[in-house]
Amino acid sequence: MAFAAAALVIAALAGCGASADGPAGGPEPRAGATDAAAGQGSAAPGPGTTAQRPAPAALRKQLPGLGPRTLAKVPDNARQVVVVTGEGRDSSRATAVVYQRRNPDGDPDMAAGADWRAVATWDAHNARRGWTDHHVIGDLRSPIGVFPLTDAGGRLPDPGTRLSYDQSSGFTIGGTGFEGEPLAGSFDYVVAINYNRKAGTSPRDWTRPLGQKRGGGIWFHVDHGGPTQGCVSISKKHMKKLLRILDPERHPVVVMGDAASLAR
Repeated sequence: MAFAAAALVIAALAGCGASADGPAGGPEPRAGATDAAAGQGSAAPGPGTTAQRPAPAALRKQLPGLGPRTLAKVPDNARQVVVVTGEGRDSSRATAVVYQRRNPDGDPDMAAGADWRAVATWDAHNARRGWTDHHVIGDLRSPIGVFPLTDAGGRLPDPGTRLSYDQSSGFTIGGTGFEGEPLAGSFDYVVAINYNRKAGTSPRDWTRPLGQKRGGGIWFHVDHGGPTQGCVSISKKHMKKLLRILDPERHPVVVMGDAASLAR
C-alpha cells in the first residue's frame, strides 16, 4: 500500500504489513505460498486426516459461489472457512462470510454429509487493483487461493482468540492510505493469511518461502476506510469477532478471490 508519509514501525513488511511492498491504503502483511507446502498456499489435509470429502455438488450448495476447482483446494479437515468474495477482478471491495462445518453425528472427522452454516457476514476491502492468481511484490492485488489461518497478533492485547497471538508495539502504523484516510490503528488486530509465509510464527516473521519477489505480509486487519495493498480488511469490531471465532482445532482456512475466479 503506497502511503503518504507513512510512519511504519513494522520494518520490511512486504504487504499490508508495510515493507518493500510498502503499505498503501491498507497493510498487506505476510503472504503465503500458493503451493500446499508448510502451511503456504492452497492448504492440503493435515497428516493422519481420515475425513472423507463430501461430493463437490453437495459442498457447492453449502459453500455458495465456490466452483469445483476451488472446492478441491479446501482441506478435508477444515471445519471453519472464511470466504472472501471480491465484487470484481479489479475491484477493491469484497464480502467476507464465515462458515462453520457441523456434523449431526458429532464426528470430529466431519465425515461425508457434514453440513456448513454461515455464522457471520461482513463488508471488506481488498487490494487497490483487485485480485491476481500470481501475486508479486508491488502489484497492488490480493492473491487468489485457499490459505490456512494459523497465527494472529496486534498492537492491542489478545481479545480472546485460540490462535497463537503476538501482542507487540511493532504492529504500529501511521500515515495515510490511497484515499487519504489515516492508517493509525489498522494493525490493532491482525490474522496472518498463510500466503508466502512460515506457519506457526508471528505475523511479523518475514520468512518468504517463495522468495521476496512474490510479496508477503498478507493479513486480515482492521479496516481504515479504503483499499489495501494486498490484505483483506474488516471493521475493528468484526476483527475482534473473527479472532474469537477462529479455532485451530477446526483447521480454519480463508478462500479468497473475485467471484468469477472462486466459481471456477
